[in-house]
Amino acid sequence: MLNESSDQLWVEPVGGIILARIRGVATADLIQECHQRIVVLQRDTGCKQVMYDALELERPPIEIVLTQQGLTDALKQADVKVAIVVPNTGIAYLARLAFGEANHRVFYNDIAAAVSWLGSP
Repeated sequence: MLNESSDQLWVEPVGGIILARIRGVATADLIQECHQRIVVLQRDTGCKQVMYDALELERPPIEIVLTQQGLTDALKQADVKVAIVVPNTGIAYLARLAFGEANHRVFYNDIAAAVSWLGSP
């Protein structure tokens, strides 16, 4: 599974933010792997800011949105601030559904604004 996702998934701490970049078609396994990597980095670094870069993500089916929705509760309970950078309104709508009541905000093609929001009090 790691080899299949190596071109699609990148999760690393960058300047005090956990950056998760997902490209192409997202699968349930890929979303779960992304979440597991974020949780490990949060535990290891104490970071409470996460940015999902979905600029190269293809529009996922609703099943993938529901998978993320189930994982989002852990982010909500850990008091994490989440920025999601998207390329269009379709993925923005699905991101809002996926992250529900978590402390999140969706940004259209604007990584700089997402980083700024994450760094604000």
